[in-house]
Amino acid sequence: MKTLKLLNKKYLLVTIFYFFFGFTAQSQEPIDIWSTEDKKVTENLDVTENIEEKNIVKENSIYEMQSKKNFELKIKEDQTLISNEIKIVGLYDPAENGLNINMWSNSNGDQILSIFKRINKMQLSKDASEILDILLLTNAYYPEINISKNQFIELKSKWFIKNSNLQLIENYLLKNQIINEHPKLARLLVDDYLSRSQVKKACEIFSKIQDTIQDDYLSKFNIYCLINNNKREEAQLLLDLKKELGFNDKFYEKKISYLMGYTDQPDLEVSEKTILEFHLSHRTNPQFKFEPNSSTSKKIWKYLSTSNLLDNIKDIELTDLDKISSIEKATHEKHYVEKELFQLYKRFQFNINQLLNIKESTKVLSAIESRALIYQGILITTEINSKLILINALKNSFINEGIENAFDVELRAFLKEIDKEEVPSNFTLFYNNYIDSDKTELTNIKINNKILHQSKLINYFKGEGSLKKTSKDLNDLLKKIKKNKKYFFSKKDIILVEAFKSDGIKVSEKFKDLYEVKESEMPSDIQIFINSGDMAAAMLRIVEVIGQDELQNIDEDTLYFIISTLNQLDADPLRNKILLKILPLKV
Repeated sequence: MKTLKLLNKKYLLVTIFYFFFGFTAQSQEPIDIWSTEDKKVTENLDVTENIEEKNIVKENSIYEMQSKKNFELKIKEDQTLISNEIKIVGLYDPAENGLNINMWSNSNGDQILSIFKRINKMQLSKDASEILDILLLTNAYYPEINISKNQFIELKSKWFIKNSNLQLIENYLLKNQIINEHPKLARLLVDDYLSRSQVKKACEIFSKIQDTIQDDYLSKFNIYCLINNNKREEAQLLLDLKKELGFNDKFYEKKISYLMGYTDQPDLEVSEKTILEFHLSHRTNPQFKFEPNSSTSKKIWKYLSTSNLLDNIKDIELTDLDKISSIEKATHEKHYVEKELFQLYKRFQFNINQLLNIKESTKVLSAIESRALIYQGILITTEINSKLILINALKNSFINEGIENAFDVELRAFLKEIDKEEVPSNFTLFYNNYIDSDKTELTNIKINNKILHQSKLINYFKGEGSLKKTSKDLNDLLKKIKKNKKYFFSKKDIILVEAFKSDGIKVSEKFKDLYEVKESEMPSDIQIFINSGDMAAAMLRIVEVIGQDELQNIDEDTLYFIISTLNQLDADPLRNKILLKILPLKV
């Protein structure tokens, strides 16, 4: 805004300048046609004046040309500044993680798109996802080489949609006021709130948007929210403006007319096209009832669940296998709790022969009846090996149907009843995979001064200790290690020392022979990115390298070149976070 005000002032000054001098040049004395004075004298005077005038005009023209040039240059600079301000969007200050506002400036769009294509095929781990979030949400200029702004925005949107960190998306959109640049993200956000029957929270998003909403779906959602907040006049005005621009949606208009009170007759049409239309169908029908099936979208299942519109399990007919199949799918997606599904399985009636010969009996039963029989068999079986055979079979049955999450909580509950020491060797892997799937991450650091990378030196990366003190402590420990012939200098020890050296901490020359660094361990393409100043591409490759693995599970050689990359990029804060994950002993 300040820039625009300055420009307005300059335009005003230039206008006055031209107006004043233009007026002066034209306000000459009127010629007296009746004058009897000698014309020659007048002509001589005119010639002299013309020569002087030309000289003045010439001088003024040079000055004016230079002034104009400077003025135009200033305008270009101001426009560039405004443009750059628009380009910088994000949540994090670059310094928070040691990144750079120009980190995408040297990136080649072809390479970025290629790396992202490979990343999108992966199911990134939590650690890899966090690094990618930081990279994409740090305030920085857009890349411009072989990639358009819209391509880059689309690339970011696809990742955020896939990762679905909704709180992060909300902060990103509202802080930067970029709803119109990311309509897909905004729609994901408000649809999620609505699918959870949190209409108030969905509408709060629109109350925080400062710009005029351009997306058709979002503008319809906004109008509904205005009605919901008793701002009917404003809602009607926006709807009228949309109609003037050619808006035509009979379903929506009928629902809005009922909500505005223009008609007392509810429109009973139900639409599953969008979650907004489904909500309006529910909201405008006092007798609303909906029967979901296997093709019903996840959002609508969630809406039915959170709005208490799903059928009670107790009312389900056991002969209605299609309905039970829908309930299994809904349980997989966590719209029903597992206990409800398994209570339904308990209602099936089986004879004693079927319960004694479960494997043979399932060959003539439907998949649903088979799962019910196996579940009942688990409940009555006490012998551990037989019980694990049934538990494994039931899990496989769910996996084969693509609804493995329907047997998750109950599976762990069964396994926890079995003593680990009594688990047969052929079921050890199965047992460990599922019993440990909910284990908590160890976060408390335990100092172990007998091992370099677990020693008190690790506190430096928490911001504790000066360079001088850390240097002394490091050299003291290296001295002890050198005396200890049995000490094995591990790759993690090398990672620690190299990180210190990158920060300018001095290591005595006499400890050089403790380890050897192999430069060949760094992938060549990452080193090329680093050397060319392409920070973003180097970081993307690090995300790709981590991939589906958590940092704790990555081999030490890979960890070495990850940390080496961050050392060379001077991304110390991010590096320190990673070091605190991979080096210390955790309890």
